[in-house]
Amino acid sequence: MKVFVIAGEASGDKLGAALMDGLKQLRSEVTFDGVGGPLMQSHGLVSRFPMDELSVMGLAEILPKYRALKARIREMADAIIETKPDVLITIDSPDFCLRVAKLVKAQSDIRTVHYVAPTVWAWRPGRAQKMAAHIDHVLALFPFEPPLMQAAGMDCDFVGHPVVTDPIATQEQADAVGQGTVVLVLPGSRKGEVGRLADRFGVAVAQIATKIPDAMFVIPTTAGVVDLVREKTAQWDVPVAIVPPGSPEKAAWFRRADVALAASGTVSLELAANATPMVIAYDMAWLSRIIISRMLRVDTVTLVNLVSETRVVPEFIGKNCLPAPIAEAVIATLEHPNAQAEAMGETMKRLGQGGEAPGLRAAKAVLGRLPK
Repeated sequence: MKVFVIAGEASGDKLGAALMDGLKQLRSEVTFDGVGGPLMQSHGLVSRFPMDELSVMGLAEILPKYRALKARIREMADAIIETKPDVLITIDSPDFCLRVAKLVKAQSDIRTVHYVAPTVWAWRPGRAQKMAAHIDHVLALFPFEPPLMQAAGMDCDFVGHPVVTDPIATQEQADAVGQGTVVLVLPGSRKGEVGRLADRFGVAVAQIATKIPDAMFVIPTTAGVVDLVREKTAQWDVPVAIVPPGSPEKAAWFRRADVALAASGTVSLELAANATPMVIAYDMAWLSRIIISRMLRVDTVTLVNLVSETRVVPEFIGKNCLPAPIAEAVIATLEHPNAQAEAMGETMKRLGQGGEAPGLRAAKAVLGRLPK
Protein backbone atom coordinates (compact mmCIF):
# COMPACT_ATOMS: atom_id res chain seq x y z
CA MET A 1 0.00 0.00 0.00
CA LYS A 2 1.40 3.40 -1.04
CA VAL A 3 0.45 6.51 0.95
CA PHE A 4 1.36 10.04 -0.12
CA VAL A 5 1.14 12.33 2.90
CA ILE A 6 1.68 16.08 3.26
CA ALA A 7 1.98 18.10 6.48
CA GLY A 8 2.86 21.77 6.67
CA GLU A 9 3.69 22.57 10.27
CA ALA A 10 4.65 21.06 13.62
CA SER A 11 1.10 20.18 14.69
CA GLY A 12 0.54 18.43 11.36
CA ASP A 13 3.84 16.59 11.72
CA LYS A 14 2.61 15.23 15.05
CA LEU A 15 -0.72 14.13 13.58
CA GLY A 16 0.99 12.61 10.57
CA ALA A 17 3.46 10.63 12.67
CA ALA A 18 0.67 9.13 14.80
CA LEU A 19 -1.36 8.27 11.70
CA MET A 20 1.66 6.68 10.03
CA ASP A 21 2.31 4.63 13.15
CA GLY A 22 -1.31 3.48 13.14
CA LEU A 23 -1.15 2.52 9.47
CA LYS A 24 2.04 0.52 10.06
CA GLN A 25 0.32 -1.36 12.89
CA LEU A 26 -2.55 -2.30 10.58
CA ARG A 27 -0.71 -2.76 7.26
CA SER A 28 2.83 -4.10 7.44
CA GLU A 29 3.52 -3.42 3.75
CA VAL A 30 2.65 0.30 3.80
CA THR A 31 5.13 2.80 2.30
CA PHE A 32 5.14 6.59 2.55
CA ASP A 33 6.03 9.50 0.27
CA GLY A 34 5.46 13.23 0.60
CA VAL A 35 6.38 16.12 2.91
CA GLY A 36 6.68 16.13 6.67
CA GLY A 37 8.81 17.07 9.63
CA PRO A 38 11.10 15.14 11.97
CA LEU A 39 8.36 13.08 13.60
CA MET A 40 7.00 11.82 10.29
CA GLN A 41 10.53 11.21 9.06
CA SER A 42 11.17 9.03 12.11
CA HIS A 43 8.39 6.77 10.79
CA GLY A 44 10.03 6.31 7.42
CA LEU A 45 9.09 9.38 5.37
CA VAL A 46 11.81 10.96 3.23
CA SER A 47 10.47 14.51 2.90
CA ARG A 48 10.62 15.90 -0.64
CA PHE A 49 11.47 19.35 0.73
CA PRO A 50 11.67 20.97 4.20
CA MET A 51 8.26 21.16 5.84
CA ASP A 52 9.12 24.61 7.21
CA GLU A 53 8.52 26.12 3.78
CA LEU A 54 4.79 25.64 4.37
CA SER A 55 4.62 27.02 7.91
CA VAL A 56 2.82 30.28 7.19
CA MET A 57 -0.50 31.45 8.57
CA GLY A 58 -2.86 34.33 7.85
CA LEU A 59 -3.79 36.12 4.66
CA ALA A 60 -1.20 38.87 4.99
CA GLU A 61 1.58 36.42 5.85
CA ILE A 62 0.95 34.17 2.84
CA LEU A 63 1.02 36.89 0.18
CA PRO A 64 4.83 37.47 0.12
CA LYS A 65 5.44 33.72 -0.33
CA TYR A 66 2.66 33.12 -2.82
CA ARG A 67 4.82 32.39 -5.89
CA ALA A 68 7.07 29.93 -4.08
CA LEU A 69 4.09 28.15 -2.55
CA LYS A 70 2.32 27.99 -5.91
CA ALA A 71 5.37 26.28 -7.44
CA ARG A 72 5.46 23.75 -4.60
CA ILE A 73 1.74 23.05 -5.06
CA ARG A 74 2.28 22.18 -8.70
CA GLU A 75 5.37 20.13 -7.85
CA MET A 76 3.48 18.06 -5.28
CA ALA A 77 0.47 17.49 -7.53
CA ASP A 78 2.71 16.29 -10.36
CA ALA A 79 4.55 13.92 -8.01
CA ILE A 80 1.30 12.43 -6.71
CA ILE A 81 -0.15 11.92 -10.18
CA GLU A 82 3.11 10.33 -11.34
CA THR A 83 3.51 7.94 -8.37
CA LYS A 84 -0.19 6.95 -8.19
CA PRO A 85 -0.52 6.24 -4.47
CA ASP A 86 -3.47 4.32 -3.05
CA VAL A 87 -4.43 7.40 -1.07
CA LEU A 88 -3.36 11.02 -0.68
CA ILE A 89 -3.56 12.26 2.91
CA THR A 90 -3.17 16.00 3.43
CA ILE A 91 -2.85 17.29 6.97
CA ASP A 92 -4.12 20.73 7.98
CA SER A 93 -2.35 23.66 6.13
CA PRO A 94 -5.45 24.05 3.91
CA ASP A 95 -4.12 26.94 1.83
CA PHE A 96 -1.47 24.57 0.50
CA CYS A 97 -2.91 21.09 0.90
CA LEU A 98 -6.34 21.64 -0.58
CA ARG A 99 -4.86 23.28 -3.65
CA VAL A 100 -2.70 20.20 -4.15
CA ALA A 101 -5.74 17.94 -3.80
CA LYS A 102 -7.69 20.02 -6.29
CA LEU A 103 -5.01 19.60 -8.96
CA VAL A 104 -4.71 15.89 -8.23
CA LYS A 105 -8.46 15.30 -8.54
CA ALA A 106 -8.59 17.26 -11.79
CA GLN A 107 -6.21 14.75 -13.40
CA SER A 108 -6.80 11.46 -11.56
CA ASP A 109 -9.19 9.42 -9.44
CA ILE A 110 -6.73 9.08 -6.53
CA ARG A 111 -8.60 8.97 -3.22
CA THR A 112 -8.08 12.10 -1.14
CA VAL A 113 -8.26 12.36 2.64
CA HIS A 114 -7.86 15.62 4.56
CA TYR A 115 -6.90 15.38 8.24
CA VAL A 116 -8.29 18.26 10.34
CA ALA A 117 -11.62 19.63 9.22
CA PRO A 118 -11.61 23.29 8.23
CA THR A 119 -13.10 25.60 10.83
CA VAL A 120 -16.31 26.16 8.89
CA TRP A 121 -18.10 26.46 12.23
CA ALA A 122 -16.03 29.60 12.88
CA TRP A 123 -15.80 31.36 9.53
CA ARG A 124 -16.11 30.87 5.74
CA PRO A 125 -18.70 28.04 5.86
CA GLY A 126 -18.58 27.76 2.05
CA ARG A 127 -15.20 26.05 2.33
CA ALA A 128 -16.86 22.71 3.03
CA GLN A 129 -18.75 22.74 -0.27
CA LYS A 130 -15.62 23.77 -2.17
CA MET A 131 -13.61 21.00 -0.49
CA ALA A 132 -16.16 18.38 -1.43
CA ALA A 133 -15.24 18.77 -5.11
CA HIS A 134 -11.78 17.32 -4.49
CA ILE A 135 -11.77 15.75 -0.99
CA ASP A 136 -13.38 12.34 -0.47
CA HIS A 137 -12.89 11.90 3.26
CA VAL A 138 -12.22 14.14 6.26
CA LEU A 139 -10.68 13.12 9.58
CA ALA A 140 -12.06 15.43 12.29
CA LEU A 141 -10.47 16.37 15.60
CA PHE A 142 -13.68 17.65 17.18
CA PRO A 143 -16.94 15.74 17.73
CA PHE A 144 -19.16 18.54 16.39
CA GLU A 145 -17.49 18.58 12.95
CA PRO A 146 -18.66 15.39 11.09
CA PRO A 147 -22.24 16.57 10.44
CA LEU A 148 -20.91 19.75 8.83
CA MET A 149 -18.59 17.83 6.51
CA GLN A 150 -21.18 15.16 5.70
CA ALA A 151 -23.75 17.81 4.81
CA ALA A 152 -21.32 19.08 2.20
CA GLY A 153 -21.01 15.62 0.64
CA MET A 154 -17.83 14.20 2.15
CA ASP A 155 -17.22 11.14 4.32
CA CYS A 156 -16.12 12.29 7.78
CA ASP A 157 -14.99 10.48 10.92
CA PHE A 158 -14.28 11.97 14.34
CA VAL A 159 -10.99 10.35 15.33
CA GLY A 160 -10.17 12.20 18.55
CA HIS A 161 -7.67 14.92 19.34
CA PRO A 162 -3.96 14.10 19.86
CA VAL A 163 -3.85 16.16 23.05
CA VAL A 164 -5.54 13.29 24.90
CA THR A 165 -2.42 11.13 24.43
CA ASP A 166 0.14 13.76 25.45
CA PRO A 167 2.12 12.75 28.54
CA ILE A 168 1.17 14.55 31.75
CA ALA A 169 3.74 15.20 34.48
CA THR A 170 3.24 13.65 37.89
CA GLN A 171 2.46 15.85 40.88
CA GLU A 172 5.93 15.05 42.22
CA GLN A 173 7.55 16.29 39.00
CA ALA A 174 5.40 19.41 39.06
CA ASP A 175 6.30 20.21 42.67
CA ALA A 176 10.00 19.79 41.87
CA VAL A 177 10.21 22.66 39.36
CA GLY A 178 8.94 25.52 41.49
CA GLN A 179 6.95 26.79 44.44
CA GLY A 180 4.76 29.85 44.96
CA THR A 181 2.44 31.34 42.36
CA VAL A 182 3.40 30.22 38.85
CA VAL A 183 2.04 32.00 35.77
CA LEU A 184 2.70 30.38 32.40
CA VAL A 185 3.08 32.90 29.57
CA LEU A 186 2.55 31.46 26.08
CA PRO A 187 2.78 34.13 23.34
CA GLY A 188 2.58 31.70 20.42
CA SER A 189 4.59 29.20 18.40
CA ARG A 190 5.04 31.35 15.27
CA LYS A 191 7.25 34.39 14.91
CA GLY A 192 4.35 36.52 13.70
CA GLU A 193 2.34 35.66 16.80
CA VAL A 194 5.20 36.37 19.17
CA GLY A 195 5.96 39.61 17.34
CA ARG A 196 2.39 40.85 17.77
CA LEU A 197 1.71 39.55 21.28
CA ALA A 198 4.96 39.71 23.26
CA ASP A 199 4.93 43.44 23.98
CA ARG A 200 1.31 43.37 25.13
CA PHE A 201 1.90 40.26 27.20
CA GLY A 202 4.92 41.97 28.77
CA VAL A 203 2.84 44.93 29.91
CA ALA A 204 0.16 42.59 31.26
CA VAL A 205 2.78 40.56 33.14
CA ALA A 206 4.15 43.74 34.76
CA GLN A 207 0.66 44.68 35.93
CA ILE A 208 0.08 41.18 37.32
CA ALA A 209 3.40 41.39 39.18
CA THR A 210 2.34 44.59 40.96
CA LYS A 211 -0.68 42.77 42.41
CA ILE A 212 1.07 39.43 43.00
CA PRO A 213 4.70 40.28 43.88
CA ASP A 214 5.72 36.67 44.51
CA ALA A 215 4.51 35.45 41.10
CA MET A 216 6.97 33.55 38.93
CA PHE A 217 6.52 33.95 35.17
CA VAL A 218 7.53 30.96 33.04
CA ILE A 219 7.64 30.78 29.23
CA PRO A 220 7.95 27.32 27.64
CA THR A 221 8.96 27.97 24.04
CA THR A 222 9.62 26.23 20.73
CA ALA A 223 12.62 26.06 18.41
CA GLY A 224 11.19 28.43 15.83
CA VAL A 225 10.64 31.32 18.24
CA VAL A 226 13.02 30.85 21.18
CA ASP A 227 15.45 33.55 20.03
CA LEU A 228 12.65 36.03 19.40
CA VAL A 229 11.11 35.26 22.79
CA ARG A 230 14.46 35.93 24.49
CA GLU A 231 14.85 39.18 22.56
CA LYS A 232 11.34 40.38 23.41
CA THR A 233 11.31 39.37 27.08
CA ALA A 234 14.68 41.04 27.67
CA GLN A 235 12.74 44.32 27.33
CA TRP A 236 10.08 43.38 29.89
CA ASP A 237 10.01 45.03 33.32
CA VAL A 238 9.62 41.66 35.03
CA PRO A 239 12.10 38.75 34.87
CA VAL A 240 10.90 35.51 33.30
CA ALA A 241 12.14 31.94 33.23
CA ILE A 242 12.38 30.64 29.66
CA VAL A 243 11.99 26.89 29.28
CA PRO A 244 14.03 25.98 26.17
CA PRO A 245 12.70 23.82 23.32
CA GLY A 246 12.71 20.12 24.09
CA SER A 247 13.18 20.61 27.82
CA PRO A 248 11.86 17.70 29.90
CA GLU A 249 10.61 20.32 32.36
CA LYS A 250 7.95 21.65 29.98
CA ALA A 251 5.37 19.07 31.03
CA ALA A 252 6.11 19.74 34.69
CA TRP A 253 5.57 23.48 34.29
CA PHE A 254 2.24 22.91 32.51
CA ARG A 255 1.12 20.76 35.44
CA ARG A 256 2.59 23.07 38.10
CA ALA A 257 1.24 26.39 36.81
CA ASP A 258 -1.54 28.10 38.73
CA VAL A 259 -2.75 30.00 35.66
CA ALA A 260 -1.70 30.60 32.06
CA LEU A 261 -1.85 33.57 29.73
CA ALA A 262 -1.84 32.02 26.28
CA ALA A 263 -2.26 32.79 22.61
CA SER A 264 -5.36 31.27 21.05
CA GLY A 265 -4.90 27.80 19.60
CA THR A 266 -4.30 24.18 20.52
CA VAL A 267 -2.29 25.22 23.58
CA SER A 268 -5.61 25.81 25.36
CA LEU A 269 -6.27 22.08 25.08
CA GLU A 270 -2.81 21.28 26.45
CA LEU A 271 -3.60 23.47 29.42
CA ALA A 272 -6.99 21.80 29.87
CA ALA A 273 -5.33 18.37 29.83
CA ASN A 274 -3.23 19.59 32.77
CA ALA A 275 -6.23 21.19 34.51
CA THR A 276 -4.46 24.55 34.33
CA PRO A 277 -6.92 27.48 34.21
CA MET A 278 -6.23 30.03 31.51
CA VAL A 279 -6.82 33.40 29.92
CA ILE A 280 -6.64 33.53 26.11
CA ALA A 281 -5.45 36.55 24.13
CA TYR A 282 -4.72 36.88 20.43
CA ASP A 283 -4.32 39.35 17.61
CA MET A 284 -3.57 39.01 13.91
CA ALA A 285 -1.91 41.09 11.24
CA TRP A 286 -4.07 44.14 10.54
CA LEU A 287 -5.41 42.91 7.19
CA SER A 288 -6.15 39.43 8.49
CA ARG A 289 -7.94 40.89 11.52
CA ILE A 290 -10.21 43.08 9.41
CA ILE A 291 -11.15 40.32 6.99
CA ILE A 292 -11.60 37.50 9.50
CA SER A 293 -13.52 39.61 12.03
CA ARG A 294 -16.16 40.29 9.39
CA MET A 295 -16.49 36.58 8.61
CA LEU A 296 -16.47 35.16 12.15
CA ARG A 297 -19.56 33.06 12.95
CA VAL A 298 -18.92 32.19 16.62
CA ASP A 299 -18.74 34.27 19.78
CA THR A 300 -15.59 32.53 21.07
CA VAL A 301 -12.46 31.12 19.44
CA THR A 302 -11.18 29.33 22.54
CA LEU A 303 -11.33 25.59 21.97
CA VAL A 304 -12.15 24.74 25.57
CA ASN A 305 -15.18 27.02 25.38
CA LEU A 306 -16.28 25.52 22.07
CA VAL A 307 -15.85 21.83 22.93
CA SER A 308 -17.35 22.11 26.41
CA GLU A 309 -20.14 24.36 25.14
CA THR A 310 -19.41 26.89 27.88
CA ARG A 311 -17.85 30.34 27.94
CA VAL A 312 -15.87 30.07 31.16
CA VAL A 313 -12.41 30.82 29.69
CA PRO A 314 -11.88 34.60 29.34
CA GLU A 315 -10.58 35.68 25.95
CA PHE A 316 -9.30 38.94 24.47
CA ILE A 317 -9.20 38.82 20.69
CA GLY A 318 -8.26 41.41 18.06
CA LYS A 319 -8.97 44.96 19.18
CA ASN A 320 -9.75 43.63 22.67
CA CYS A 321 -6.24 42.23 23.06
CA LEU A 322 -5.19 44.90 25.56
CA PRO A 323 -2.81 44.51 28.54
CA ALA A 324 -4.95 46.00 31.32
CA PRO A 325 -8.07 43.81 30.93
CA ILE A 326 -5.87 40.79 30.23
CA ALA A 327 -3.99 41.33 33.50
CA GLU A 328 -7.26 41.79 35.41
CA ALA A 329 -8.60 38.52 34.00
CA VAL A 330 -5.45 36.60 34.96
CA ILE A 331 -5.67 37.92 38.53
CA ALA A 332 -9.39 37.07 38.71
CA THR A 333 -8.68 33.56 37.43
CA LEU A 334 -6.04 33.09 40.12
CA GLU A 335 -8.60 34.15 42.73
CA HIS A 336 -11.13 31.58 41.45
CA PRO A 337 -8.95 28.68 40.22
CA ASN A 338 -11.72 26.07 40.10
CA ALA A 339 -14.13 28.02 37.91
CA GLN A 340 -12.87 26.34 34.73
CA ALA A 341 -12.32 22.83 36.12
CA GLU A 342 -15.57 21.24 34.97
CA ALA A 343 -15.30 22.66 31.45
CA MET A 344 -11.71 21.47 31.09
CA GLY A 345 -12.61 17.97 32.24
CA GLU A 346 -15.60 17.79 29.89
CA THR A 347 -13.41 18.98 27.02
CA MET A 348 -10.93 16.16 27.50
CA LYS A 349 -13.73 13.59 27.76
CA ARG A 350 -15.34 14.78 24.55
CA LEU A 351 -12.00 14.73 22.71
CA GLY A 352 -11.50 11.04 23.44
CA GLN A 353 -9.51 10.86 26.65
CA GLY A 354 -9.34 7.27 27.88
CA GLY A 355 -10.26 5.77 24.51
CA GLU A 356 -8.32 4.40 21.56
CA ALA A 357 -5.34 6.51 20.43
CA PRO A 358 -6.36 9.09 17.79
CA GLY A 359 -3.60 8.04 15.40
CA LEU A 360 -4.87 4.46 15.37
CA ARG A 361 -8.48 5.62 15.05
CA ALA A 362 -7.47 7.80 12.11
CA ALA A 363 -5.65 4.89 10.44
CA LYS A 364 -8.68 2.63 10.85
CA ALA A 365 -10.91 5.35 9.40
CA VAL A 366 -8.67 5.74 6.34
CA LEU A 367 -8.44 2.01 5.68
CA GLY A 368 -12.11 1.41 6.43
CA ARG A 369 -13.26 3.77 3.67
CA LEU A 370 -10.79 2.75 0.96
CA PRO A 371 -12.44 1.12 -2.06
CA LYS A 372 -12.50 -2.66 -1.68
